[in-house]
Amino acid sequence: MTAANHDPAGTWDPMVDYAMMSRNVRAFMSLFHCSKPVVCKVHGFCVAGGTDMALCSDLLMIAADAKIGYPPARVWGSPTTSMWAYRLGPQRAKRLLFTGDSLSGAEALEWGLAIEAPAHPDLDERTEILLERIARNPLNQLQMMKLLVNQSLHAQGLQQTQILGTVFDGITRHTSEAMPSSSAPRRPASNRRCASATSPSATPAPPRSKADGPLNGRQARVVLAGRAVMGGVQAAEGL
Repeated sequence: MTAANHDPAGTWDPMVDYAMMSRNVRAFMSLFHCSKPVVCKVHGFCVAGGTDMALCSDLLMIAADAKIGYPPARVWGSPTTSMWAYRLGPQRAKRLLFTGDSLSGAEALEWGLAIEAPAHPDLDERTEILLERIARNPLNQLQMMKLLVNQSLHAQGLQQTQILGTVFDGITRHTSEAMPSSSAPRRPASNRRCASATSPSATPAPPRSKADGPLNGRQARVVLAGRAVMGGVQAAEGL
């Protein structure tokens, strides 16, 4: 039913789309709701859905030369977890979402998105140092501190914003700009979804080749309760 809902020749049902994308949001938000601290380690490109995984974590360690952003904000996408405004504030969130630009790790640190932005060779070591420092505290204290801070985001309307963002994501994929005419050749969805990532402080770059294009969201590295994992939500040992 989900596949049929994306048939350009058929009728799109927004609530079928919402049900599908809501499952993704619940998966990403399991990092936010996890009672233990979640530290996300980013290198390379972290764009589109990869940013949902990163921003639902508690702390971000981003390599200085990494890129993080939401290029689909230009067309064909809306951030379903809607964490940008809560992590950066409204003005800087609009700066990124109005343009689809990406931040380097160094810029993410300057903007307050990253907790550290070490050089790529030092990223693992600096992340382990932070994890060891966090792990010195009793688990129950860590759980209470995370719950305390997270409640402020809930009080600001995070859940309601995510509902809107998830509905909008389906709409953005079915606008006249996102849906080419029947006479025009269709580009692969992956090409439309992952537009080139441009830094706000740089001159817009020419389109990337397949060799240097952005990596997908599963290549964001997440450190969950002290154990490094690749990809989506996975179980890990406690602190």
